[in-house]
Amino acid sequence: MLLNILLGLLIAVGVSMTGVILLQRSEGGGLVSGGGGQLMTARGASNLLTRTTQILAAMFFALSLIITLLTGRAATSSSVVRELKGTSIDAATQQKLLAPPPTAPTPVDPTAPATPTKAFTPTPAAPATTLPAAPAK
Repeated sequence: MLLNILLGLLIAVGVSMTGVILLQRSEGGGLVSGGGGQLMTARGASNLLTRTTQILAAMFFALSLIITLLTGRAATSSSVVRELKGTSIDAATQQKLLAPPPTAPTPVDPTAPATPTKAFTPTPAAPATTLPAAPAK
Protein backbone atom coordinates (compact mmCIF):
# COMPACT_ATOMS: atom_id res chain seq x y z
CA MET A 1 0.00 0.00 0.00
CA LEU A 2 2.75 2.42 0.97
CA LEU A 3 4.80 1.49 -2.10
CA ASN A 4 1.83 2.19 -4.36
CA ILE A 5 1.37 5.65 -2.84
CA LEU A 6 5.08 6.43 -3.14
CA LEU A 7 5.14 5.16 -6.73
CA GLY A 8 2.17 7.38 -7.64
CA LEU A 9 3.90 10.34 -6.02
CA LEU A 10 7.12 9.53 -7.92
CA ILE A 11 5.22 9.51 -11.22
CA ALA A 12 3.53 12.84 -10.40
CA VAL A 13 6.87 14.44 -9.47
CA GLY A 14 8.46 13.08 -12.66
CA VAL A 15 5.71 14.43 -14.89
CA SER A 16 5.81 17.80 -13.10
CA MET A 17 9.58 18.00 -13.41
CA THR A 18 9.34 17.23 -17.13
CA GLY A 19 6.82 20.05 -17.59
CA VAL A 20 8.91 22.55 -15.63
CA ILE A 21 12.05 21.64 -17.59
CA LEU A 22 10.21 22.12 -20.87
CA LEU A 23 9.02 25.55 -19.72
CA GLN A 24 12.55 26.78 -19.06
CA ARG A 25 14.24 28.95 -21.60
CA SER A 26 17.39 27.56 -23.09
CA GLU A 27 19.87 29.24 -25.39
CA GLY A 28 17.91 28.05 -28.39
CA GLY A 29 14.62 29.22 -26.90
CA GLY A 30 12.23 27.02 -24.93
CA LEU A 31 8.50 26.82 -24.68
CA VAL A 32 8.45 30.09 -22.77
CA SER A 33 9.48 32.78 -25.19
CA GLY A 34 10.34 36.26 -24.06
CA GLY A 35 7.35 38.48 -24.73
CA GLY A 36 6.14 41.77 -23.36
CA GLY A 37 3.35 42.32 -20.87
CA GLN A 38 4.21 39.46 -18.49
CA LEU A 39 3.56 39.70 -14.77
CA MET A 40 7.06 38.51 -13.98
CA THR A 41 10.24 39.54 -15.68
CA ALA A 42 12.16 36.97 -17.72
CA ARG A 43 14.86 36.83 -15.09
CA GLY A 44 12.38 36.28 -12.24
CA ALA A 45 10.56 33.51 -14.14
CA SER A 46 13.89 31.88 -14.94
CA ASN A 47 14.89 31.89 -11.27
CA LEU A 48 11.50 30.49 -10.22
CA LEU A 49 11.60 27.69 -12.82
CA THR A 50 15.20 26.82 -11.94
CA ARG A 51 14.39 26.67 -8.22
CA THR A 52 11.27 24.57 -8.90
CA THR A 53 13.31 22.17 -11.01
CA GLN A 54 15.87 21.80 -8.22
CA ILE A 55 13.17 21.04 -5.64
CA LEU A 56 11.40 18.53 -7.90
CA ALA A 57 14.71 16.84 -8.76
CA ALA A 58 15.56 16.47 -5.07
CA MET A 59 12.08 15.02 -4.40
CA PHE A 60 12.46 12.60 -7.32
CA PHE A 61 15.86 11.44 -6.09
CA ALA A 62 14.65 11.02 -2.47
CA LEU A 63 11.50 9.13 -3.51
CA SER A 64 13.54 6.83 -5.74
CA LEU A 65 15.88 5.98 -2.87
CA ILE A 66 13.00 5.39 -0.44
CA ILE A 67 11.18 3.10 -2.87
CA THR A 68 14.41 1.17 -3.52
CA LEU A 69 15.06 0.70 0.19
CA LEU A 70 11.50 -0.38 0.95
CA THR A 71 11.40 -2.79 -1.99
CA GLY A 72 14.76 -4.31 -1.05
CA ARG A 73 13.58 -5.06 2.48
CA ALA A 74 10.34 -6.62 1.23
CA ALA A 75 12.12 -9.18 -0.96
CA THR A 76 12.03 -12.70 0.48
CA SER A 77 14.93 -14.27 -1.37
CA SER A 78 18.22 -12.66 -2.21
CA SER A 79 19.10 -14.48 -5.41
CA VAL A 80 17.69 -16.90 -7.92
CA VAL A 81 21.07 -18.62 -8.18
CA ARG A 82 21.07 -19.37 -4.44
CA GLU A 83 17.62 -20.90 -4.74
CA LEU A 84 18.69 -23.13 -7.64
CA LYS A 85 21.84 -24.33 -5.87
CA GLY A 86 19.76 -25.78 -3.04
CA THR A 87 17.62 -27.90 -5.35
CA SER A 88 19.91 -30.29 -7.20
CA ILE A 89 18.53 -33.31 -9.06
CA ASP A 90 20.27 -36.69 -8.96
CA ALA A 91 20.91 -38.69 -12.15
CA ALA A 92 18.10 -41.23 -11.61
CA THR A 93 15.46 -38.55 -11.15
CA GLN A 94 16.79 -36.67 -14.16
CA GLN A 95 16.49 -39.81 -16.33
CA LYS A 96 12.90 -40.31 -15.17
CA LEU A 97 12.04 -36.72 -16.03
CA LEU A 98 13.66 -36.87 -19.46
CA ALA A 99 12.31 -40.31 -20.44
CA PRO A 100 9.34 -40.33 -22.85
CA PRO A 101 6.01 -41.17 -21.23
CA PRO A 102 4.89 -44.80 -21.55
CA THR A 103 2.27 -45.50 -24.18
CA ALA A 104 -1.11 -46.47 -22.85
CA PRO A 105 -2.53 -49.87 -23.92
CA THR A 106 -5.54 -49.77 -26.17
CA PRO A 107 -8.78 -50.37 -24.26
CA VAL A 108 -10.50 -53.72 -24.76
CA ASP A 109 -14.18 -53.72 -25.63
CA PRO A 110 -15.91 -56.37 -23.41
CA THR A 111 -18.69 -56.87 -25.97
CA ALA A 112 -16.32 -57.56 -28.86
CA PRO A 113 -15.89 -61.17 -30.05
CA ALA A 114 -12.77 -62.98 -28.88
CA THR A 115 -11.52 -63.72 -32.42
CA PRO A 116 -10.84 -60.91 -34.84
CA THR A 117 -13.33 -60.61 -37.67
CA LYS A 118 -12.54 -59.80 -41.26
CA ALA A 119 -12.92 -56.13 -41.98
CA PHE A 120 -15.58 -55.10 -44.47
CA THR A 121 -14.12 -54.13 -47.81
CA PRO A 122 -16.51 -53.03 -50.53
CA THR A 123 -16.28 -54.94 -53.81
CA PRO A 124 -15.95 -52.89 -56.95
CA ALA A 125 -19.05 -52.66 -59.11
CA ALA A 126 -19.17 -54.71 -62.29
CA PRO A 127 -18.56 -52.79 -65.50
CA ALA A 128 -21.62 -51.52 -67.33
CA THR A 129 -22.89 -53.84 -70.05
CA THR A 130 -25.02 -51.33 -71.93
CA LEU A 131 -23.81 -48.26 -73.75
CA PRO A 132 -25.19 -44.88 -72.90
CA ALA A 133 -27.90 -43.52 -75.13
CA ALA A 134 -26.91 -41.43 -78.12
CA PRO A 135 -27.60 -37.72 -77.87
CA ALA A 136 -30.74 -36.45 -79.59
CA LYS A 137 -30.38 -34.52 -82.82
